[in-house]
Amino acid sequence: MKRLVTASAAAALALFSPAAHAAFQIEEATIPSIQSAIKAGQITCKGVVEAYIARAKAYNGICTALVTADGKSVAPAKGYVRAGAPLRFPTRTVAASKVFPDLANYKGVPLEYGTMEPTKSDPSVMHQMGMRVGMANAGQLNALETLNIRGERSVTCKGAFDAPPSKPLPAGAPAVCETFRKQPDALERAAELDAQYGANPDLEKLPMYCAVTAIKDPYDTKDMRTTANNDVAFAMDAPPADSVIAQRLRAKGAIIYAKSVAAEFNDGPGNPGGPEKGKTHQVTGGQQMNSWSGQACNPYDTERVPRGSSGGSGVAVSANLVTVAICEQTGMSCQGPASRNGITTLLTTKGLLPDSGGIGNQAFIDRAGVHARTLDDAARVLDALKDANGGYYDPNDIYAAVPKHLVPAKPYASFIVTDAGAKPLKGLRIAIVREHMVKRTRNHAAISDQTDAEFKKVLRDQLGAELVEMLSPDYPDDPGIPNLTYTYSDALSELLPQLMPDIFTRKNRAGELVFAVPGYDVTSQDYLLKLSRREAPLTPAVNITNFATFGALDCGSVACADVRFDINRYLAKRGDAKIKDWKAWVANASFRGDENRAGAANWAALDDHAKPGTADALARSYIGRLALQKVMFENKIDAFVHPENTVPTPKIQGPNVGTLSLDGITPFLQIPKIAVPAGFSDVVYEPQFALNADKTDYIPVLPDSVKQTTLPHPMPISITFFAGQGDESQLIKIGTAYEAATHHRAPPPDFGPVGGSRRVSH
Repeated sequence: MKRLVTASAAAALALFSPAAHAAFQIEEATIPSIQSAIKAGQITCKGVVEAYIARAKAYNGICTALVTADGKSVAPAKGYVRAGAPLRFPTRTVAASKVFPDLANYKGVPLEYGTMEPTKSDPSVMHQMGMRVGMANAGQLNALETLNIRGERSVTCKGAFDAPPSKPLPAGAPAVCETFRKQPDALERAAELDAQYGANPDLEKLPMYCAVTAIKDPYDTKDMRTTANNDVAFAMDAPPADSVIAQRLRAKGAIIYAKSVAAEFNDGPGNPGGPEKGKTHQVTGGQQMNSWSGQACNPYDTERVPRGSSGGSGVAVSANLVTVAICEQTGMSCQGPASRNGITTLLTTKGLLPDSGGIGNQAFIDRAGVHARTLDDAARVLDALKDANGGYYDPNDIYAAVPKHLVPAKPYASFIVTDAGAKPLKGLRIAIVREHMVKRTRNHAAISDQTDAEFKKVLRDQLGAELVEMLSPDYPDDPGIPNLTYTYSDALSELLPQLMPDIFTRKNRAGELVFAVPGYDVTSQDYLLKLSRREAPLTPAVNITNFATFGALDCGSVACADVRFDINRYLAKRGDAKIKDWKAWVANASFRGDENRAGAANWAALDDHAKPGTADALARSYIGRLALQKVMFENKIDAFVHPENTVPTPKIQGPNVGTLSLDGITPFLQIPKIAVPAGFSDVVYEPQFALNADKTDYIPVLPDSVKQTTLPHPMPISITFFAGQGDESQLIKIGTAYEAATHHRAPPPDFGPVGGSRRVSH
């Protein structure tokens, strides 16, 4: 196990420390520090935006190289304009044989090699398509897709078609641009705030004053292109109105500055099955790649993934390209990028944050989240999203009817702990989720052990919390930590026979009962009665990590998340002249891979709209949440903790073996979660690709011959805390106490102040 904070991380801290620069620095700036600098006359709001634009010019370029059949260079190509200049793509490529061994014996669907192609949205500009890898020491991050800068914030109204209202539009400008150009861009909005408030902003009215914010592209922004990160040619690519989350942030003084790079359709569109088949195959999708703006790269090592569909959001916050960002989580889309990029995330009880005005994000497990460098900033964003009249309720969000008593009377920021002394967590019981710490491979050991030590040293010894542990048969019982006296399995044993007895009749594809227990007829009333009294065992195959999917009903010919229905609902409200429904979208779009194109086409051709598994999923969500709450009451638990992931950060287009992350639990149970930096790790056993048995695909493997090596750049790791519905204030208290005690956040050393020395790949 290696040191938590390495020499490079310590150097980065010194680089960004207040003592290093007497004048205000945008790097590592927080919402309060930006506002204090403005009040002190050190900088204007426009100056803050200009500083972020300078960083985008320096660091927001392309960081990936194409994977090609022969590794030959491609012709120079330019992409869409960002921060005043067109993107420039690398000409060198990587031969597929360097990524995929034994390539001559591959017999599967032809691989989708990387190519440069014109975009559907604007055929005059190019983009990378197909497989690609992260370039070592790239010096670029590709985190922000669209900047709110006049002339480049819309493809429909690009360049002179977005001239200020004081200038005439050139001939040929689309009629919609006359209305669109009246909206100020980020610089103009900042100048308006400066003119109105000068050095004395009304922070009570505008608590987000000059917080420069990125928003994941599925959330509508009326002054920027919104296409769910997909390359689709709308008649007007900026929607007519803001999503509620963008509207409220704007009203509280935030500068809505950029759309972040993300996986298109929050990692969709999926495939319901049908006649269309992918003609080519990508061995891996690049973790959060999209067809319009490509793949973001991790700022601590640009060869590696940012992880999760909100990867660009996490990268942008980590590398100081924005102050804060709005992410979106279906599975691990916010927590993953927080963990892998050394920042925090705050995910609330489902329905608390307004979630309407977005493309394909209305499933019961989807929700908006906050990315920030500190949990202090994230809590401030959460407070700012509360409407003065309606609270957090959003009438356009069908999940927003959260009971009022789940929202504290005091602001969330009032629960922030700034002093880690005097054991601020004394009296709280925190349960370690051991299922998430099992060492399935050698790659799991270092981070699992490192975070276990962190729980004891910081949470228990330093902050005063009492630890208990949820036992797992695959993790040794820690004699120094008490066990739960009432388990998740105990709760499910009591609940399932009464609330979902039919689940015990379900069979797998082999015709075997999913909930089978040797020596019992699990379909009999006798068994169910005994199980409900905990006189018979529940199958050990189901646990807290897999209850979201274990024994789930198949949704039939339609996937449980009906992309077509959600997007058709959205498009009807958006009212675009060309993209009126999903069929029109598919006809006018390119997708990140041909398999994705085939799935999108199958959705367009599908007639079936019944989703029998949706009600089943909602029922299990309710039961799972009841079970968790019973465990909390029976054991007097205030929160749960586990490492966000125990596998080292994989490479872009690289194999990943044995990932362990409780991605599905908190979204599925609709409960709050936070993630906070827990240090760094440089231990890795690099996985490899290998042909499967019939040589039709590549699979990730970790052979015994692979030796432990040291990562060239230490990578951040994270721990997460979750609790019951409405427990956000408790999580903020715990998380900020942990931050105050550890100060693990260390900015990526290659992306310091603009003009400083850094590693750059050539």
